[in-house]
Amino acid sequence: MTYLVIGIVPLLFFSFNTTKTLQDYFEDTNEREVLYQANTIAGNIQKTGYLTDKTKQPQLAQDIEQRGIEENCRIIVVDERGYAVADTNGMVVGRMFIVPEILVALAGRDEANLRREEEAIYASAYIESADSRKIGAVLVISSFSEVYQLIGEITNQWLLVTLFILIIVISLVIFMSQMIFGPIKNVLDTIRRISAGQLHQRIEIKGKNEFTELGEAVNTMTKRLEEVDQSRQEFVSNVSHELKTPLSSIKVLSESLLLQENVPEEMYKEFLQDITSEVDRMTDIVSDLLALVRNDPSEARITVADVDINKMLRDIVKRLSPLAADKDIDLSFHAAKDVTLKGDEVKLSLAISNLVDNGIKYTPDGGSVSVSLDADNKDCFITVQDSGIGIAEDEQSKVFDRFYRVDKTRDRETGGTGLGLAITHSVIMLHNGSVQIISGEDKGSTFIVRIPLERKEV
Repeated sequence: MTYLVIGIVPLLFFSFNTTKTLQDYFEDTNEREVLYQANTIAGNIQKTGYLTDKTKQPQLAQDIEQRGIEENCRIIVVDERGYAVADTNGMVVGRMFIVPEILVALAGRDEANLRREEEAIYASAYIESADSRKIGAVLVISSFSEVYQLIGEITNQWLLVTLFILIIVISLVIFMSQMIFGPIKNVLDTIRRISAGQLHQRIEIKGKNEFTELGEAVNTMTKRLEEVDQSRQEFVSNVSHELKTPLSSIKVLSESLLLQENVPEEMYKEFLQDITSEVDRMTDIVSDLLALVRNDPSEARITVADVDINKMLRDIVKRLSPLAADKDIDLSFHAAKDVTLKGDEVKLSLAISNLVDNGIKYTPDGGSVSVSLDADNKDCFITVQDSGIGIAEDEQSKVFDRFYRVDKTRDRETGGTGLGLAITHSVIMLHNGSVQIISGEDKGSTFIVRIPLERKEV
C-alpha cells in the first residue's frame, strides 16, 4: 500500500497542477481581455474629451450604455476625485465610488483582478488630459461565472482521463518508488541539519519535478529563517545603540557635575535639563518598544468592539491640530460616508495618529495634511496625504522597519524614535488590513490604510 500511495500521489499532484494551470490560463486570458476593453474605453473617452467637456457627458452615458450591452459587462467612469460620471447600471452616478482598482488607476497604473467571491473580473484604466494629468478612470466589471462552469466541465473530463492513467501507473509503481526514495532522503537529511541549527544548509536542486519544487520551497524557507535571525540581531543592535546614546550623554553630563567644584547654579540647571531630555528620549524608546511587543500578532490581545471611525478620525485631527497650527499647516478631514467596523479603537487610534503626526512633522511650514475616509461593502479605506518631503521609491519597502528613518538628519529635530510606523504597521496587520504607500522624493506622501469592516480570525 505504501508503494501504491507513493506512485499515485505524484499523478494526483500532476492532475491538480494541470487543472490549476488551465484555470490560471482562463483567468489570465479573461483578465487581459477585460483590461483591454477598459483601455479601449479610456482611450475613446480621452480622445473625445467627454470628461473635460461636461456638455458631452450625456453622449458619454449613451456610449457607455451601448458598449456595456455589446460586451455584456458593467462600466463605470469616475473623475479624478473618484466621483462616478457614468454607470451602465445607473446606481452610483454622482456619488464617490472607490475600489482598489480605481485607486490604482487614478495613481497612473492599469490593473485587472479576479474577485472569486463575486465571480467577476474588475479591470481599471486611467484617463489622461492633453497635459498627461490623470483626470479620471474607467472600471469594467465582467462576469466570470460562465468560465467557471466551463472549467468544471473540463475538470470532470480530466478526472476520467486521470482514472485511466492510474490503472497504468499501478503496474509501474514499484519501479517508480525506487526513483523517488533518493530525493526524499536528500530532503529529509537536509531538513534534519536545518533543525539542528545549520541554517546555511541548502537542498541540492537537480532537474525539474515535484521534489524540485519541494526543495525550492525548503530552501526559500531556510533563507527566510536566516533573514529573520539576522533581523533579530540587527534589532538588538539597534536597541542597544538607541539606548546607549542617551545613557552616554547622561554619564558625561553627570560626571561633569561631579568632577567640578563650586559649579554655578545655572550650569546645574542646564545640565539637569539636558539629563531630563535624554531620560525622556529613553522613556519614549522604551514606551514604543513596549507598544510593539503588545502589538505582536503572536502575543497581542485585541479588544474587539464597534468603532465609529468618523468620530475617531475627527478626534485625532482635533488632537493634532495645535501641532499643525504651530507650523501653519492646513490639517483637514473629509468623510465620504459614516463607517463603523469591528476592531480595537485604542490601537487603531494610535496607528492613524502616527501617520498624521508623521505627516505634520515632515511637511514644511505652510503645507497641508489631509485625512479622508471611505468604504465599500467589505473594507474601510483611510487615506492620509501630506505635501511633505516624500519617500524615495527604493526606501518605501523599509519605512515600516523598526528604527528605520527616511531622513536621519531630521531625527533630533522631529523627536522621533523610528518606531512609529512600525507600530502602525503591526496594528494594521493585527486587524488583517494593509497599508499602501504612494510617494516620491519632494512629492509628498499618501498612505492608504485598508481595514476589513468585519474582523475574521486568521
